[in-house]
Amino acid sequence: MSLTSQTRAKLQGVSTATLCTALFKRGLRNQFIQDVRPLNPALPTMVGEAFTLRYIPAREDLNPITVFQDRSHPQRKAVETCPPGAVMVIDSRKDARAASAGGILVTRLMVRGVAGIVTDGGFRDSAEIADLAIPAYHHRPSAPTNLTLHQALDINVPIGCGDVAVWPGDVVVGDADGVVIIPAGIAEEIASEAVEMTVFEDFVTAMVLQGRPITGLYPPTDEQSRIDFTTWREQAGR
Repeated sequence: MSLTSQTRAKLQGVSTATLCTALFKRGLRNQFIQDVRPLNPALPTMVGEAFTLRYIPAREDLNPITVFQDRSHPQRKAVETCPPGAVMVIDSRKDARAASAGGILVTRLMVRGVAGIVTDGGFRDSAEIADLAIPAYHHRPSAPTNLTLHQALDINVPIGCGDVAVWPGDVVVGDADGVVIIPAGIAEEIASEAVEMTVFEDFVTAMVLQGRPITGLYPPTDEQSRIDFTTWREQAGR
């Protein structure tokens, strides 16, 4: 199922925390990529379909720096073929001792219209990447070239990233908290539910700011809370 503009817009207006709760209601407990952080938390929410790149441990006789002269090198090819609007997700085996990519490659992804990049390893040139207008998520900065530890092998295959299984086409959402993976087949229903959850949570926040206790309000076990929510929603036009 292709990500529609309507679903993309819904997901851009909700948090990864709310999405994780909606996924948990469906029995999906392990969709939040572990130990990955945004280089620039102030950027808008990242949303796109996953386009994957898989690294394996490098073997020295097969991974000298001259491999980059090959125009079909998987890392370079991935940068040039990741579709606009997609999110590149890299399986770096949670190993940030060498970089997954650097500033030039991420800049190229930005210029091509890619929606973001995620690795469970690290980026070199991290300060440069943080200044780019493309969301980027990693474990920590890492200066050594990926070739010293990682060998790029596969493009757009199922991978593991930060202990989460990611299939090509899964929907990737990233905000200041981190990155969540939504199975493609339920992305629309999860997005719609998360929008409704967000409206209710905004109501709860407004009530708490007015001094109201959460008992009976969150969750709304008191009938008055449900009545008040309906009234508040009508007044707020939501």
